[in-house]
Amino acid sequence: MPPRRSSYASVAAGTAAASPPSQTPPARSGAFSHLMNPTPPSPNHQQLPEFQQRPYTPQEPSEDTGPVRIGTAVNAWGSANGMTHWSNQYSIAGVYGTHNVLPGSGGFFVPTYLRDSKYMERLESAHQARVIAHNEATVTHTNGHSASLSKNSSSVSLHKLAPSHRGMTYDIIEHQPAVVFDGPVPLPSKWLELDKYGGLEVVGDGLEVRYTGPLRTHDHEAAAARADHPMPSQCGIYYYEVSIISKGKDGMIGIGFSGPKVSLEKLPGWEHDSWAYHGDDGMTFCCQATGKKYGPTFTNQDVIGCGVNFLTGSAFFTKNGVFQGNAFRDIKDIKLYPSVGAKRPGAQLRVNFGQSPFIFDIDGMVASEKDRTMTAINSVNTLQLHPPLSEDALIKELVAQFLRHAGYVDTAKAFATELSLESNALNKGSDGHFDQFDIQEDLDAINRQQIRAAILEGDIDKALKRTNAYYPDVLRDNPRIHFRLRCRKFVEMMRESTELLSGSSEKRSKLPNGHAEEVFGQAMELDDPVANGEDWDRMETEEMDNSRKYEEILNETLRYAQELKYEYKDDPSKEVKNTLESIFAMFAYEDPRKSPTAAVIKNSGRIPVAEELNSAILVSLGKSSVAALERLCQQTEVLVSDISEHGGPGALINVKHDFLKL
Repeated sequence: MPPRRSSYASVAAGTAAASPPSQTPPARSGAFSHLMNPTPPSPNHQQLPEFQQRPYTPQEPSEDTGPVRIGTAVNAWGSANGMTHWSNQYSIAGVYGTHNVLPGSGGFFVPTYLRDSKYMERLESAHQARVIAHNEATVTHTNGHSASLSKNSSSVSLHKLAPSHRGMTYDIIEHQPAVVFDGPVPLPSKWLELDKYGGLEVVGDGLEVRYTGPLRTHDHEAAAARADHPMPSQCGIYYYEVSIISKGKDGMIGIGFSGPKVSLEKLPGWEHDSWAYHGDDGMTFCCQATGKKYGPTFTNQDVIGCGVNFLTGSAFFTKNGVFQGNAFRDIKDIKLYPSVGAKRPGAQLRVNFGQSPFIFDIDGMVASEKDRTMTAINSVNTLQLHPPLSEDALIKELVAQFLRHAGYVDTAKAFATELSLESNALNKGSDGHFDQFDIQEDLDAINRQQIRAAILEGDIDKALKRTNAYYPDVLRDNPRIHFRLRCRKFVEMMRESTELLSGSSEKRSKLPNGHAEEVFGQAMELDDPVANGEDWDRMETEEMDNSRKYEEILNETLRYAQELKYEYKDDPSKEVKNTLESIFAMFAYEDPRKSPTAAVIKNSGRIPVAEELNSAILVSLGKSSVAALERLCQQTEVLVSDISEHGGPGALINVKHDFLKL
């Protein structure tokens, strides 16, 4: 028999229901006043043939470089037979798939060639922060039910809903609050409906355009469209592909990029600040109506790629995975948007901005360009970086200081011993300074290590107790750190109750013999009736114990939440208010780990709290709050970021991934 669960409100009131409540959690709740009282409370589209992806062959950029053929096409649509090893990771099932779109991300995607890049790392962080901010704003938009309802005639009759399965009421919110969040320039993701010329129709999901206008009779009349975002120069190299579903009459199609103010009444490439490759004559056009012979023409079912190398200021095109060579040089440093255009009826194009694997091996091109950058970095002479230490000795010095700073006493001592043995064995007199790594017992380091370990284990009470015992002034002098520790304690209490409940559920899903329960299946085994009955009795007893523990923890969690609410009720800080609303929102969900508040309850949330407290203790001891190695990494990140702007030489470098990741 499953444990009897009760709502939070009934636990708090001491009137737990005898029957299990509804298992459907509310979407959100904004009313915590009856729980968090400040006073002490009572208890479809056309498919195209698929091409095998081609590996990129590095070569010196040259406008005169002709087409570079790098592979052959797959035999038929949907067939991956004969794919070489580099294609395995892509698992191409169709040109129109969405293999790189993250599940549950609202369409957010990661092009393969940008994985592990600093730009993509920043973009993902900004996206996650935006999602969290949106969820929190939705959940905690209002604390008073009357304030959440508009005063128009459509809502005057709306009333507060009945208590949920948690015993908590929640409000009707007619409009979710807007969330504004700054971050890096987003990737182009679709054609912009408002940034196209009439006669060019954006179809379906925004990735397809179709020419539906009249037959253009004048030589330079056409219709073009631009993407919703410019190509981000911070990524170093940007690339997208266009599939020709239908070329229309004469194949007068242009594919390329343009500035934000370029007229859309002509094909890309014919206007100032516009560059393109045209399909009817195979010419490239650079900001004028006079073209230059470049590559082959393209027609139905061809896939044309367009790329910009911001590091070199050049642009290139591909056809069906074949690199056609550089088309333009000295491209202006302006915002450049992917752009396509057509001139004759029947033309229909579909774009891939990275939501699906590309035909051309752009990953290989980016990797080759990055290798050149890494070679340049590794060739730098570091002998005079920190004399008299060599590069190797300096790195060891930084590591040893970091271990001592972070409180890893045993590891620091073992590292010092190893270095001393190595120095003696090699008999390098110049490295004799490593003997100083034989550190004495560092009581402060041990204390800090114990406090840090307690937080990382989720035992906030132990961390608070030891901090007050060893460093009584730290929490008093740093009230915000004290507040974050107390909030983390609440989160850990919610985690404990949730894990206890989920543990019971997992046990109920298994029979005593270890087989999954299949009432109508054939997998059930016939056990000894007596033994089976004993197992069920034991499980029922354990579940009853878990049920009691669950209610006790909930009761204790509610009391602690009420204490927090009461203690900080007069705090004017917006951080305090928002943090309390964020963590108390977990009450509205049966399993906070599967709710919009899931990010709050993750183990990773313990790390910044532990680091912040450790830094505060170090400052109280008159030491630096940041280790020299950490400061060096931070400064390097800033420098690389600075030279990455506008597609600088650092755009392909990710310090954390390329140099710090094991």
